[in-house]
Amino acid sequence: MTTEDIIRSFRQKVCKEIELEGEGLNRYIVYTPFMFDDGDHFVIVLREQEGRWVLTDEGHTFLHLSYGGPDLTRGTRGKVIDQTLDTYRVANESGELRLTVPNGAYGDALFSFVQAISRIASTALWTRERVESTFRDDFRELLEATVAKEWLTFEYIDPEIDPEGNYPVDCRINGRTRQCFIFAVANTDQCRNATITVYHYERHARVFSSFVVFEDQTSINRRALAQLSDVVGRQFASLAAKDRITDYLTKEVVGADH
Repeated sequence: MTTEDIIRSFRQKVCKEIELEGEGLNRYIVYTPFMFDDGDHFVIVLREQEGRWVLTDEGHTFLHLSYGGPDLTRGTRGKVIDQTLDTYRVANESGELRLTVPNGAYGDALFSFVQAISRIASTALWTRERVESTFRDDFRELLEATVAKEWLTFEYIDPEIDPEGNYPVDCRINGRTRQCFIFAVANTDQCRNATITVYHYERHARVFSSFVVFEDQTSINRRALAQLSDVVGRQFASLAAKDRITDYLTKEVVGADH
């Protein structure tokens, strides 16, 4: 297929404002009108690699979005990005996005590649509220997949010592012999609230174990984190520690009641 054929395929499947510029042997810069939020254009290169033609961003997308932005590899953003890459069959090779052009389908490949970059870029613009919401959904999903549902009470309130619901617990596991309070903490305010809640239950002589799962522990104010550390039993820095959280629940929380 000639470069003219490739350009024609790109324009038919994506848009008319696409150009190719040769740069070295079997390497072309693909100019498109698609941009990041700050006005910089997507970097897309078409190059031959091991006998196949590949679309690549040569590591630009993640590098560009990392400047002063959130960590896209962790938490909910990381999960959504992995799902996006899987959907569009784009590989992440140590930060470089690549898509092998299948059977000469250059236009379809470019369309998928642009869609993948666009969706990845959009995660950097998520508001704190949206990230927090999806974090709590993931938190709940993990607990429900590990612990019998009849043991779980989300947004637990003790009707005896907290009838007005001022000290809610994100999740209570009520086992046969003891209870465990679990807190999902996405920001410093929630960290402080968890500390106050644990103090409240201790002051009323409730017997319980406790642990915290952070959306991103590194984002929490140090003083607030230190205060929480004084009262809570176990901490997990993020949901990326899924295997350790599951192991802890199974052996130390649920297992203690068997």
